[in-house]
Amino acid sequence: MVTVIDYGVGNVFSLMSSLRAVGEEAILTDEPERVPRAEKLLLPGVGAFGDAIAKLRLGGMDEAILEAVGRGVPLFGICLGMQLFFDESLEYGVHRGLGLIPGTVRPIEPEDRTLKIPHMGWNALHITQPSPILKNTREGEHVYFVHSFWADTPAENIIATSEYGMTITAAVQRENVFGTQFHPEKSGGVGLKMLRAFCDMEVRA
Repeated sequence: MVTVIDYGVGNVFSLMSSLRAVGEEAILTDEPERVPRAEKLLLPGVGAFGDAIAKLRLGGMDEAILEAVGRGVPLFGICLGMQLFFDESLEYGVHRGLGLIPGTVRPIEPEDRTLKIPHMGWNALHITQPSPILKNTREGEHVYFVHSFWADTPAENIIATSEYGMTITAAVQRENVFGTQFHPEKSGGVGLKMLRAFCDMEVRA
């Protein structure tokens, strides 16, 4: 069973529909006390980093997530949800993140200045190292992005990249913490395979 964290900044209904499509039982919660006991966690997110991290900290959802990760619960962040894992973001100021993965969230600054920001659309994935969430994903498959910022993190945390006038961190992993800058729930069959791979992971908590 997957627990989807509802903190007011994610497209949770689309994500819940995608989980049902892959045959996974899922629950939606805004109660921090339920998070550390979860089997697997999903953290969606759309919008501004500062607002999102403030909402997570309101009522202690951030501490609940950190407790769950410390217990070994697999955590999957999507788009802004993934960005919240990092040490800090430079989106409209400097904001401290959850510190689960070292790195900084920075504005996209492509070499080709004619490219539009935000980056919206389908782009190919380049898999840089194996990961459980990519076990059903092939090199070059396309996924759907909507974002203006990207995660600058050491290469050992990056499992896939994409190109948009620069190399973009597309997916990350650090121990039991996983994340995608793109939206699996909007990426058709490729995204569904990725969600299925996460749901199939063995739980070591």
